[in-house]
Amino acid sequence: MKAPIKIFAGSNSEHLAGKIAEAAGLNVGESSIVRFSDGEFETCYEETVRGCHVFIIQSTYPPTDNLMELLLMIDAAKRASAYKVCAVIPYFGFARQDRKDRPRVAIGAKLVANLLMAAGVDRVMTMDLHADQIQGFFDIPVDHLYGSSVLLPYLESLNLEDLVIASPDMGGSKRANAYSKYLNAGLAICHKSREKANVVGEMTAIGKVRDKNVVIIDDMIDTAGTITKAADMLKEKGAKSVRAIASHAVLSGPAYERIEESALEEVVFTNSIPLKQEASKIKELTIADIFAKTIMNVYNCESISSNFIL
Repeated sequence: MKAPIKIFAGSNSEHLAGKIAEAAGLNVGESSIVRFSDGEFETCYEETVRGCHVFIIQSTYPPTDNLMELLLMIDAAKRASAYKVCAVIPYFGFARQDRKDRPRVAIGAKLVANLLMAAGVDRVMTMDLHADQIQGFFDIPVDHLYGSSVLLPYLESLNLEDLVIASPDMGGSKRANAYSKYLNAGLAICHKSREKANVVGEMTAIGKVRDKNVVIIDDMIDTAGTITKAADMLKEKGAKSVRAIASHAVLSGPAYERIEESALEEVVFTNSIPLKQEASKIKELTIADIFAKTIMNVYNCESISSNFIL
C-alpha cells in the first residue's frame, strides 16, 4: 500500500504552504510550536505521521530560528515514524556562504546541508540556490527548481520592444545569458566593486543599453544597494526603462526605501519569502503551482524535468 502524503508548514511559510497544499488538492497538516521565555522552542505534530510521506515547507529567512524550527520538525517527524521526510525550502538560507573566499571563514551552506542530513531528512526541494554547486553538498536527492518558471511568462507578457537582459554583477552573467537567449534579447553586464559586504563601490555597464528596455535578473535582492545603483546607472546611460526580476525578496535594512526612490519601474519577486510590507513598485508572483506539481511528481515517482523552462 502506498504511503499517505501529508504537507506541513513552518511558521515562516504558512501562507505559501497553504497555497501549495491547495494547488496539490491537499490540506496543510496540524502542527504547533511552543516557545519558552528564554527563546527555546518546541515543535509538535498534532496528527499522526506514522508511515506517511511528509513534506515540510519552510523558507529559512530569517535563517537562524527558521532553520532550527525546520530541523526540529524533521527530527519530530522521523521520531514519529514518518516513512519519508522531504524538506521543501523555497529560499535556502546561508547559501551565500558556499566557499572559503578568504581565510578563516565558515562554509555555511555545507554546514546547513550537514545539519539537515543529521536531522534525518530524506530529500530536499529548493529554488534558485545562490550557487548551484550547493546541491553537491548533500548526499541525498536535491530537487532544484527555478523561478524562471513563473518569472519568464510574466516577462513575456510585458511585450517589451528593444529588450535587453542585464546581470547586476559578473556572478549572475550565466543566469542573464540564459534569459537573453530564451527571449532572443540583448545582454548587458553591470560590473561593480564592493567596498565591503552589502556596500557597493563603483559600477559601470558592459553592453548596449541606450534606448533599450532593460530588465535586471538576479536570484535575490537583499539590501537593494546593487540593484538600485545598477538601475540608476543604466538610466543615466540612456535606457528607456529599467525593471528588476528576482526570485527571493530578502529585502533587509533600507531595501524598500531604496527601491521606491530608484529609477526602477518595478521589481518582480516570487513569494518564496513573505513580503514585510506592500510597496508600489513591488509585484509578487506565486510559485505555489510549480512546487505543488513537483511535490506530487516526487510523491508519485514521476519525472520533474517538465517543470523547468530554463
